[in-house]
Order: sequence, then C-alpha cells, then structure tokens
Amino acid sequence: MELNDVKEMSTDVLVVGAGPTGLALALDLARHGVRALVVEQAAALFPGSRGKGIQPRTLEVFDDLGVLDAIRAGGGRYPVGMIWRDGRRQGEHRMFDETEPTEAEPYAGDAWMVPQWRTQEILRARLEELGGSIAFGRELVGLVQDTDGVTADFASGAPVRARYAVAADGGRSAVRRALGVGMTGETVDPAPALVADVRVTGLDRDNWHFFPPAEGKGDILALCPLPHTEDFQLMAGFADASTEPDLSPAGIRTLVATRTHLAPDDVTEVRWASVFRPRAALADRFRQGRVLLAGDAAHVHSPAGGQGLNTSVQDAYNLGWKLAAVLRRGAPAALLDSYEEERRPVAAQMLGLSTGVHRGEVRRGAATQQLGLGYRGSALAVETRAELPEDALHAGDRAPDGVQGGVRLFDAFRGPHWTLLAVGTDTRLPDLPGVRTVRIPAYEAYGTGVFLIRPDGHVGWAGESARGPAREPAQEPARGLEEYAALVGLAPESRPAFSSPSRPSRPSRLS
Repeated sequence: MELNDVKEMSTDVLVVGAGPTGLALALDLARHGVRALVVEQAAALFPGSRGKGIQPRTLEVFDDLGVLDAIRAGGGRYPVGMIWRDGRRQGEHRMFDETEPTEAEPYAGDAWMVPQWRTQEILRARLEELGGSIAFGRELVGLVQDTDGVTADFASGAPVRARYAVAADGGRSAVRRALGVGMTGETVDPAPALVADVRVTGLDRDNWHFFPPAEGKGDILALCPLPHTEDFQLMAGFADASTEPDLSPAGIRTLVATRTHLAPDDVTEVRWASVFRPRAALADRFRQGRVLLAGDAAHVHSPAGGQGLNTSVQDAYNLGWKLAAVLRRGAPAALLDSYEEERRPVAAQMLGLSTGVHRGEVRRGAATQQLGLGYRGSALAVETRAELPEDALHAGDRAPDGVQGGVRLFDAFRGPHWTLLAVGTDTRLPDLPGVRTVRIPAYEAYGTGVFLIRPDGHVGWAGESARGPAREPAQEPARGLEEYAALVGLAPESRPAFSSPSRPSRPSRLS
C-alpha cells in the first residue's frame, strides 16, 4: 500500500533523509529486526559524486553491514596526482601519507574511492534485500513528540507516527530546525568552491590532474577520474569570496578552458554541479527527547579531509544497535544518551582534522583513516583491569581484527550480535543470551583477558584472565559483566507492542 493511501503510518524508527547516513542506519536497524521507514524529500537518491572517499574504518563498517564486496567492485584506489602547467606535466603529487595494513588493521592505508551516488545505490540495494524501502517526495513540514513517540507531517502523503525519529537530512536539516537545535561553528573558507561531475576528452584516467594557477596567481582546478565510470569529478576554488560560480554547462566549459590547456568542447557533458562555501559546524546536541541527529544534520565538514561521509556512516553504526537494544531487547531508554556522549566528541575531533587538512596544516595520514577513534571514558566502556599501559587495548577501543586459532575475528564479530571473546585464557564465561562466545590463544593486539565486543566493533567491557588451580578451569573473572549486560539489553528478547496513541496537537509548520 502506498503511503498516500493511508491516514497515518506507524513504525519503530522514522529516518528522515536517504543519504549515506540514513541508508546505513536503516540497513543496520533492519539487521536487528527493527521496523524503520526512510523518507526523502527529493524524488530520487542524490545524483553526484561529492563524498567519494571511503576511509579504512568505514570499510570495516561496510564489511559488517554486508556491502564491502559491492563497495570494492564499485570503486578503486585513489590515483596519483599529476601537476600540469602550460599543457605540460610537471610531476607527481602524493595526496596521502602511505601506511601499511596489519593483521589487526587489515584495511589500513586503503582509502577507497567510490562516487557517493554509487555508495548510496549499494546501501539501498542491501536495505531492500533486508526488506526495507524508501519513500521519496516526502517533504517534512511538521514534527512533534510526546512521551510515547514522534509524529511527523509532510507536504503530501500520510503523516507518520514512530517511537523514535532520526534526522539524517543534511546540513540544512528540517528536523534540526523543527527541534530548535542550534549549530556552532565557523566558516573555514569564505570563498566558494565548485564541484561537478563532467566528461572530458584529452586527459588520461590514470592520474588525478591538478592545474595550479600560474605564478601563484588565480585559482586551482582539479579533475579526478571516478572509477568504473566515464566521469571526472571537477573541483575548482575561487579566491574572491564575492564570486558566484556559473554552474551552467557553458560556464563550466569556460572555467575548464580558462584554467587548463583543454578547450571548451573537451568537456563533452556536465552531469551534475554544485557550489558551496566550506564551513565547520557542530550541533549543540545530538539528542532531544525521542529525536536524534546524525550525519550532516549533526556536523558539517570541509570536504578536504574526506571525513564527512565517513563520520556520518559511523554515527549510524553507533546508533543502530542502541535503538535496537531499547526497542527490541528491553534496554533502558537512557542507553540512547550514550550516542551523544560517544559521537559528539568524535565529530568535534574530525571537524578539527578536516579544517586542518583544508588549511594545509595537516597531512592526510593515519588520523584521517579513523582507525584510532574510540570511546574510552564512555559510560559504555567498562574497564575492570587496573594499571593498563596507555597503548594496551582498553574498553571503548576499536576491537582489532586478526586470525588466531583458526578464527578470523572480523568473521566472528560480523552481524548484529555481541561477542564474548576470551583471549589466552580458559576462564569460565557466563552464558549471556544472544551473545556469541569465541576463544583464541593469546594475541598481541589484545594481550590476554576477556572482552565483550559490541555490535559496532568496539570493546564494551574488559576483564582479567583469572586462572584457577592447575588442571582446573579458571575461575570466572566477569566482575560486573552481568550488570553491564543488563544495561545494554543483553537479556531475552522483549518486543513490546507499539500503539499509535491519539494524535497530539497539530505540529507547527516549518519555515
């Protein structure tokens, strides 16, 4: 039945926005058996290549979500930069500091280029495999919440009643405005930048082509070949803040001809174009009652650092299992407070990194890969071991990969379950419903001990590897583990019915 054919729809989670954030969240919720409805104001998915860089940590997320093979097939490695001047090649330019993969970080140094439109198509296909769908052409015009849920009104079609709502509708978020949540930030660069997807003749597809201004005067232009397409992504800066770039095909052809050795007719097609002024801004809060903010609705980055899409997808990955724990496993609603506690500091850190890269103060290196990000100090990071070295694995850290005792850890972690991992110990482990138990030999990335791994691949609880007398099983070291399990909903599944109460007062219209 079409949404327009009913008076009111009900669902567990209303996801506003069908960009990478909203799609990744809906996909993750579907894995957990949570009903989610994705609504999108536009008539189709975003058509441009804009967020094309997939960082190693996000590759790990996509591995868990079941889309890594498609992402691999749909993208490629970043090409080496080539500097041009007066129609001649001047030499190569390395955009990234090289890092090498390890057993614990198998995708390190492996930033992957995929046009954003293709990433969205891949996420959508996986969502639909799991029974999800998107309602297009749904412009949000009103939003109210009460003690039981959220009601959303749209310019056309049926209203939607949900237990929770998530704003994944971008930097100009209608949901954030409806909540009255502010954003604090700065203009990274007052001058505009143009990004477009174009087709060009006269350039090879083996390099990312850079055309710096002559003698440092003027503005740079770059053309990057997009893998498995005929397109190049064009990026052009404008030093004059008062410039209003011409986004028409004729204007873009003139721009390319002015700044490169190419002729206007060498630009054979302009497929998509946009202009923006780089800024960095952070929402004042990520949760207000039953509404949560994720992705660009919560933080806006300069694209220079390649952090925006990646930080956004990881917002979704952090939030999905928590909503599922509250809605399906009886966890207290206060668990959702940990979303802002964990993700807002990370977003602030990534905003600083993106701004530093944009201003040339920071190289694109290990920090941009996001493998070192974690949640030490979070209420959900319970470390029961004393006097650990700073470089040891702590509760809150990303759980490393590795193959030990015939087990690949990422294979064991993959899926919406928790994993209780015993490393180098025969310690007796508690039986926690819905938790997979894995034992491996001592492994440098973990040391020894017992680790409860969250569905988003972070260590939630960590304990000692206590040992009993010789020839007897080790004693249970799980001090506080059962209390932790109750906090995060690791109990027999509870599926409370969702009733749609009488409609609350009519929401105010969005300006």
